Amino acid sequence: MIGSILDWLTSSASWSGNDGILVRLLEHVGYTLLVLVIAALIAIPLGLWIGHTGRGRWMVTAANALRAVPTLGLLFALTLVLLPLLPGDAAFLVPSVIVLVLLAVPAILSGTYAGVEAVSPAARDAARGIGMTGSQVLWKVELPIALPLLISGLRAAVLQVVATATVAAYVGLGGLGRFLIDGLATQDYASTAGGALLVAVLALVLDAPFALLERLVVSPGLTGRSRSLRPSEPNRTAPAGGTP
Repeated sequence: MIGSILDWLTSSASWSGNDGILVRLLEHVGYTLLVLVIAALIAIPLGLWIGHTGRGRWMVTAANALRAVPTLGLLFALTLVLLPLLPGDAAFLVPSVIVLVLLAVPAILSGTYAGVEAVSPAARDAARGIGMTGSQVLWKVELPIALPLLISGLRAAVLQVVATATVAAYVGLGGLGRFLIDGLATQDYASTAGGALLVAVLALVLDAPFALLERLVVSPGLTGRSRSLRPSEPNRTAPAGGTP
């Protein structure tokens, strides 16, 4: 079986054509990035506002409750509702994007809110004490401190979307999910297993830039990477017996 998977992955025929690995891979990345951008535009500002003002915490709870909704069932329901209303491929793309955005928002929203909420009140009071406005406190104090959890939320959302975007193949979209669905339908288990392996590798590859981003933009003092650089002081204790 492993040999069959390797043969499928390394075959030039598997990579060429409109149904090849390269095209399906680009489609999957496109769906993931589109969903991530939309979810981030919704969840990050909302999480910052909730964490900064303390209002609307129920929205975080409601968003987390969406994780219990069956993704495939919701996808089928939305597709049936929107199919008569949207033309062409949009009738399949829009429901898939909506479902994946609903999946990505809770992780990003929770991470952003938790990061701001965890900021020490002393840091906020000190910022206000030197004359910062509310927006300055948010952007210059709370957001930098919240970045580790915010980026962790983004990374969790990426992994969830990459893995779950395979279900879009059930309603006729492309992406790597086509290899899983079509492979099972035709009993081509090499392409099914190969497609699953590609999804796992893609998730790791897309996670790497966010790990690098975290190292670049998060203060070392928040990640524990900083070390004390105090110079060692010589022993200046005077001898007990005075000058010899």
